[in-house]
Amino acid sequence: MTNVAWMIVICEIAFWFVIIAGLTVRYFFKLPKLGLFLLALTPVIDLILLAMTGLDLYRGAEATTAHAIAAVYIGVSIAFGKSMVGWADERFRYYVAKQDAAKPVKRYGMDYAKHYLKGFFRHILSFLIGAGLLIGLIYWINDPARTEALSGVLKLWCLVLGIDLLITCSYFIWPRQAKSKNDTSSGL
Repeated sequence: MTNVAWMIVICEIAFWFVIIAGLTVRYFFKLPKLGLFLLALTPVIDLILLAMTGLDLYRGAEATTAHAIAAVYIGVSIAFGKSMVGWADERFRYYVAKQDAAKPVKRYGMDYAKHYLKGFFRHILSFLIGAGLLIGLIYWINDPARTEALSGVLKLWCLVLGIDLLITCSYFIWPRQAKSKNDTSSGL
């Protein structure tokens, strides 16, 4: 694995470590300001990854899929970061801290479709950020032979975005249904 690939792994671990630490400090140690500070460190992790990726390429490294995934990671982290922290906070408060909190809601029907649509809009935002970084790197390096991996990931991400659009539309056509309590099928 390349240095950038290891940095992505380290940043992902650090992202979830900071979130768990922030939630633990917030709910178990009753230090909400310190918890908020720890949760606010998540964008710093993105900046570190961006700096390391840019430095690696500046030093003449050939752009690899790991460099492209770093751009994707940054886009996803920025677009989905707040909602991921909120998701983790809601579940941590209910399942781990056992506080008087509402059980996380399972969505069905049009409510689920609308919620998924919001996620699709976040996907578009993450794509715009990540694709902007990828395109910026491609033009900065200005050597198609060195940026082939970046272009390939960009094309793949366009395909994934298109598939996500089809999935989003499908939830409006065939809304997700709640499993009935009497359903004993094995799911096969």
